[in-house]
Amino acid sequence: MNLKTMLVKKTLETLGVYWELVRMIVPVAFATRFLVEAGVIEAVAPSLEPVMGFYGLPPELAFAWLTGLVIGVWGAVVVIFTLVPVSQFSIADMTVFSALLLFAHALPIEQRIIQRAGPGFIVTTLLRLAGGMIYAMILHQIFSLSGVLGDPINPVWVPVSEVAGWSGFVLSTSKTLLWMLAILMALAWLMDFLRWSGLMDMLKRGISPVFRYAGIQEEASEMVAIGLLLGVVYGGGLLIREAETGNIRPRQIFLSCVFMSFAHSVIEDTLVVVALGADLMSVLFGRIVFAILATALVAMALRFVTDETFSRFAFNTKSTIR
Repeated sequence: MNLKTMLVKKTLETLGVYWELVRMIVPVAFATRFLVEAGVIEAVAPSLEPVMGFYGLPPELAFAWLTGLVIGVWGAVVVIFTLVPVSQFSIADMTVFSALLLFAHALPIEQRIIQRAGPGFIVTTLLRLAGGMIYAMILHQIFSLSGVLGDPINPVWVPVSEVAGWSGFVLSTSKTLLWMLAILMALAWLMDFLRWSGLMDMLKRGISPVFRYAGIQEEASEMVAIGLLLGVVYGGGLLIREAETGNIRPRQIFLSCVFMSFAHSVIEDTLVVVALGADLMSVLFGRIVFAILATALVAMALRFVTDETFSRFAFNTKSTIR
């Protein structure tokens, strides 16, 4: 198969994957926006205020955390400084809150994509929440006992609120979907070019040892790398395609999604929270190390899980079939 034929074939396949993602994202996005406009998020947030106390954070940040869990990182960051003044944040505070936010956000959309690849919605959601809360607690204890990063934050960017109302939401969602199509298409073409040129084999050899510590084998490493760099939507979207072809074993898909749940979109999301004042080492390198160790523990636990139990509680093979 020559390069031109391969690119045409990949374009058609990627358009199919994109349509599957749009069918999942748009209804969930509109439902989530309705909950926000109806005041449901604001009404539920006070019940989470005690959780903020466990991390030494202002209780008002519960609203930002819940907004992030439902809408995403951008939904949370635009309200942080409207809830708590910049002067009340230390670098440690912003870093701990960022850890909670980076592990688990946009759950209705991202978890639906993960579910479409096969892993169970509930078990992976619980793992994301637990991972974020455990890592944030580790950071909080380290900072509290050592006194490091106690200086006030000096953000290089203070976000302003997004365009209000449904018109702004529709415009923002449309732009996001267009960018998603462009990025997915570019990724698909790039991956096939790398395979065709032999560069993918070199890349796999370079990153496979790192992912192998987490129990992720070479067959899934390129998808995990994309998720790590660009996010669950892109890595998960490509995993859906691979799952449908049967090229990746179910347990490897599950571990890949677990790892991406802990560490994903490390370029964009990291830049956002660091610009707000979070510590780079903690939210980037520390997070990746935690993701490797935590996923390795999950991989060890899976060895004692029978295929029947795995299929019943952690993975749905039928969800990968059109």
